[in-house]
Amino acid sequence: MTPDDLLTVTLNPTIDLSSSVAEVRPGPKLRCAPPLVEPGGGGLNVARAIALLGGTARALVAVGGATGDRLLSLLTEVGVPSVAMTAPGETRQSLAVTDRTTGGQYRFVLPGPAWGPADVETALAAIATAAREGGIVVLSGSQPPGVPEDFPLRLARRLQGRARLIVDTSGGPLRALAEGGHDAAPWILRMDSDEAEELAGQALPTAADSARLAAGMVAQGVAGVVILARGAEGAVLAAPGLRLFAPNAPVEVVSRIGAGDSFVGALALSLARGEGLAAALSHGNAAASAAVITEGTRLCRREDVVRLLPECAAREV
Repeated sequence: MTPDDLLTVTLNPTIDLSSSVAEVRPGPKLRCAPPLVEPGGGGLNVARAIALLGGTARALVAVGGATGDRLLSLLTEVGVPSVAMTAPGETRQSLAVTDRTTGGQYRFVLPGPAWGPADVETALAAIATAAREGGIVVLSGSQPPGVPEDFPLRLARRLQGRARLIVDTSGGPLRALAEGGHDAAPWILRMDSDEAEELAGQALPTAADSARLAAGMVAQGVAGVVILARGAEGAVLAAPGLRLFAPNAPVEVVSRIGAGDSFVGALALSLARGEGLAAALSHGNAAASAAVITEGTRLCRREDVVRLLPECAAREV
């Protein structure tokens, strides 16, 4: 497998605008600094992270209207090859504003266009067509209104025997996957600590607790590999006969935006290069650590990932 076999999927993309003001308060006009304009949405961020790390991923993206055209242009500018499908409405936008007085960050996210059953089937067919035999498909980010919660399961069925699916999701789609016992399942499922504790119905104070939950989900057939992020601490991974923990590097956090997408990008690229699960987990944590030291919506930098990687070595837990 080569890095060119990577395909990311973004059903609900956005153009991300990020800026800052002296102080966020109601009433007067708030004069913003010049904005940073970037393509956004989980799968697009994963593809961008892969590009920043020296790999290549094609980005299948549902776009509509003038905003969608601009989004495709932005992808070209950052060196991410795109596979466009038509969304049932205008591509959304989002805004992140940092209060320079307090350092607080305010994120405003608009909804995407509503999808119907025909749009869902079109997306499943487009992904299956774009996926390369034996390749890796990454489904990441929020689902548009109208897309059923079992979409990741439907995609797993559609890709079965053709490509391996990595899913990074939350909310209803995650709960649908977590039921287990399905006739198809993702290769890898990733979630954050809050989502994991919600599924568990209790706190997960230690890495061993998270590893037990992840291993239980693997045993139930939820996914072949389950990864639980543990915030600033690191992440755990469970697969049949394997439980790993990799710490994050001790860095000063500037912005947490993009850490999860950087993790998934580095993980997928490492796996596409033929590295094992332990190496992929370590690369993911190094990329997440590198992302939080950048400003606004910026992702990881390759030189930072290389520098931080020795501090993120995976070990059994």
